Amino acid sequence: MTNAELSTRRAAAIARGVGVSTPLFASRARNSELWDSEGKRYIDFAGGIAVVNTGHGHPRVVEAVKAQIDKFSHTCHQVAPYENYVELAEKLNAAAPGDFPKKTLFATTGAEAVENAVKIARAFTGRQGVIAFSGGFHGRTFMGMALTGKVQPYKAGFGAMPGDVWHVPFPMTAHDITAADSIAAIEGLFKADVDPARVAAIIIEPVQGEGGFYPAPPELMRDLRALCDKHGMLLIADEVQTGFARTGKLFAMDHHDVAPDLTTMAKSLAGGYPLSAVVGRADVMDAPHPGGLGGTYGGSPLGVAAALAVLDVIRDEDLCARAENLGQQLKSRLSALRNEVPELADIRGPGFMVAAEFMAEDGTPMPEMAVAVRDEAMRRGLILLTCGVYGNVIRFLSPITIEDAVFAEAQDILAESLRAAKSALDAGRAAA
Repeated sequence: MTNAELSTRRAAAIARGVGVSTPLFASRARNSELWDSEGKRYIDFAGGIAVVNTGHGHPRVVEAVKAQIDKFSHTCHQVAPYENYVELAEKLNAAAPGDFPKKTLFATTGAEAVENAVKIARAFTGRQGVIAFSGGFHGRTFMGMALTGKVQPYKAGFGAMPGDVWHVPFPMTAHDITAADSIAAIEGLFKADVDPARVAAIIIEPVQGEGGFYPAPPELMRDLRALCDKHGMLLIADEVQTGFARTGKLFAMDHHDVAPDLTTMAKSLAGGYPLSAVVGRADVMDAPHPGGLGGTYGGSPLGVAAALAVLDVIRDEDLCARAENLGQQLKSRLSALRNEVPELADIRGPGFMVAAEFMAEDGTPMPEMAVAVRDEAMRRGLILLTCGVYGNVIRFLSPITIEDAVFAEAQDILAESLRAAKSALDAGRAAA
């Protein structure tokens, strides 16, 4: 069927709230390439929103899942546990940031991991409050929405959010918000709104995802760690989008000289199969009583098998180093285009978690430019995603396993799309 025909069927059958960002319907995919229902080929620079860092259908991941299916697909770990759940927990305990004993919980989605991290923090501290950051994204469940620092489209129309959640500004160099401003805002909360003795945790993305790919400055992480230690709060790193080699390290917190108490992870953990985790200090993780954590599909044996293969691929193919190399290439190519496209105001991000932000000469955000680039690239066969508090950021989330020739082709399409989008916008302004 055509994309248009499928879109008509979709509109009639699927809830309107499940939005889509492209007009295509996928029929198959391989590594960094995707073909739609009409047979058109695209280069995938979305990666299922950072889910397939190891590429679509990596042979080692596929084989691991096939082997597990031949054994069993589900028992529920709380009913009949299985060894690969234990093995993956052991590996993540060893790999996650922090030089201390750790334990792991497996769930299904990133939002579920965040929910469980908050539950664990509250159980350990005996406190309720959580501090999060403006622009942050932590999921679409009610606690996830409460923690998320963006109303549209995540909170609008869904009523009151859970209480005891406060937001402070996230540092954004392009918008003149510093790490010192963020810490001052937290200190202001402690003076005006909440006793720090009521706060269980501070949750932060080491690099904001939906918020615009803004990296947290090292001094912010150090100051947050010090604040948490001073007041008996826990530090939660939401690594759902940043994890598994995307930033040039296995975890983004590996770029920092302090460690969180709890780390949430999902997305590329299992290379396209539903799996999430909370990994943290053993004493903290053991705070909830038996039965207080878990879920029917949590730690699916298929997802766990995929995740074990993903960790092997990251190690054996040195994907952390490749992410650094690809990211540098992309940032250099974008930087070379700034004379032609001066609206390309900021290029940022660690490793291959790269973003381009568009602003007018006076610093006004230009979401129309980001949308124009995205749409032009789609017409030319390159899938891009926008993000950012102002919707003026393009984020690049290609599989880290992308072939060199395909990566070069994608960069050429991106350059052409930037030029074409600028020309179209300039022509529109002139006509007006």
